[in-house]
Amino acid sequence: MVLQPTVSDRSFQYGDGIFTTILVDNSQLVLWDLHWQRLAQSLKRLQMPALNEQVVKRQAEQVITAPSQVVKLLVSRGQGGRGYSPAGFNEPLVYVTNSPLPDYHVQRQQGIRLGVASLQLSTQPLLAGMKHTSRLETVLLKAEAEQSAFDDLIVCDQQGRVTELCAANVFFKINGQWCTPKLDQAGVEGVMRQWLLQQMNVQQGYYPLTVLDQASTMFASNALMGVVPVLQFMQRSFNLDEVRPIQQLVPFLAGKISC
Repeated sequence: MVLQPTVSDRSFQYGDGIFTTILVDNSQLVLWDLHWQRLAQSLKRLQMPALNEQVVKRQAEQVITAPSQVVKLLVSRGQGGRGYSPAGFNEPLVYVTNSPLPDYHVQRQQGIRLGVASLQLSTQPLLAGMKHTSRLETVLLKAEAEQSAFDDLIVCDQQGRVTELCAANVFFKINGQWCTPKLDQAGVEGVMRQWLLQQMNVQQGYYPLTVLDQASTMFASNALMGVVPVLQFMQRSFNLDEVRPIQQLVPFLAGKISC
């Protein structure tokens, strides 16, 4: 484990790395298996050498200093050299840090208001789904959301298909069926999204923005906030009751949400 990257680190120079953001609850790494699964698959897709799961997990556990917090784990291809070529980098570097856990209580209880982002995500199947460190699109999306009148924004790809929120996945119910966008062209396959797909009957597909006009309810998900209901999308308001059972499925939310 490397505590501080140098200016020659490839994740710093080129965004040549991956990362994951892990919730710590009761001093335990939540959904570790899914975090590791995404990390390992991403390493393979980026043609980086594999890492030892137990070694990396131990490194992550060593930085836990509070019962509830956030652990960020970043893997870089390496450091040194000049130029884009990945040749000769055979030992990925692991950086692990901790930070306080944001308070999502109000959002979970009262819901969030969504608009639509003007920025559209580039489609690149070779990178889709991964949480890589080349995140300029996300930076610009966050800036757009902060300058809007909404809490977050629905983000589409360049084909106009609903993809995700600025830093969360999105689920919506159409004619009684829960749906979520396929993420094989753009977007990040969040670990909470993956967990929910294992617990629920969810249809994945390519959805134009107009399909949301038919949605009876919506929610956002990510590894830190869990499940957050959507109170309003543009000018439409939703009843939060349909999302409450989904929130109760999430172990670290069960019993903490008032119905």
